[in-house]
Amino acid sequence: MGRKRCVGADCSKMAAGCCGVKKQKLSGSPGSGGPGGVGAGSGVAGTGHCGSELGIGSSATVAAAANVSRANGLGGPGGNVSGSSSSGSSGTNALSPAPAGYTTSGLSPNLSPGPGSGSGGRKMVVSAEMCCFCFDVLYCHLYGYQPPRTPRFTNDPYPLFVTWKIGRDKRLRGCIGTFSAMNLHSGLREYTLTSALKDSRFPPMTRDELPRLFCSVSLLTNFEDVGDYLDWEVGVHGIRIEFFNEKGSKRTATYLPEVAKEQGWDHIQTIDSLLRKGGYKAPITNDFRKTIKLTRYRSEKMTMGYAEYIAHRQHHHYQNGIGHPLPPYNHYS
Repeated sequence: MGRKRCVGADCSKMAAGCCGVKKQKLSGSPGSGGPGGVGAGSGVAGTGHCGSELGIGSSATVAAAANVSRANGLGGPGGNVSGSSSSGSSGTNALSPAPAGYTTSGLSPNLSPGPGSGSGGRKMVVSAEMCCFCFDVLYCHLYGYQPPRTPRFTNDPYPLFVTWKIGRDKRLRGCIGTFSAMNLHSGLREYTLTSALKDSRFPPMTRDELPRLFCSVSLLTNFEDVGDYLDWEVGVHGIRIEFFNEKGSKRTATYLPEVAKEQGWDHIQTIDSLLRKGGYKAPITNDFRKTIKLTRYRSEKMTMGYAEYIAHRQHHHYQNGIGHPLPPYNHYS
């Protein structure tokens, strides 16, 4: 009911993002907030967090020099991506234009498309090669090698998130993305390093962590403005809300599609958590919920662990312009 497509500039304004939190349910009443909120936006391009043990933190406006809006991924106390334009300028200006050796065959059965990936039976755009490329970019950076060459997967523009988790329990290690559509080659390069090194909730990643990492790439699609704040499906849609806080300032907050399902939340708990983590401190009433402007969207998600990455590259000769040996794979401690 009351739906309209969100296209063009409307979508590019979307700010703070969230792509998962530690699997922990809300305690107390839904209105009490709880773990895993999303950062508040200011109504313009901004940053937010998307999942950690403590939930999503507040967002802050990105420096005006940045060309796209950045959204910090999974949860935790808020924080800016300080000097946000720096991650966009480093590692993206001197890229080799030569194509890489990526293919689309022989995907490992351990690779996992995320919930809600694809829709209506259409072919998914997100692929294992994108996760491999992100690992290549991070590996080259950490070992001081030249950046990998341009990959062969599509370079169409999409809003995107890159998420890093670590260890057997897949704890969040970094997640930052953008709601502005970016060409995938440059967007994945940028947000691979931004999420791994610039997520203010965590220290920069190190070489020693590589063998325990999992990489997820999420491409956001099908943005729709809806007239009813309950008009979305848990586990299928991501949601982005706009609301005015007690001081009359416009705020924004978002969850990627998997968050509510992972947390075991219903619609009201999810909305109330977003409001709390977006900075709304007053009592949450049903009348106030009805004032929220909600945009729903879907995502295509692919996840790959480091072990699959190594096996995938060695088996399919994923050299991607890298002439150095890969580090040995170490089992989880």
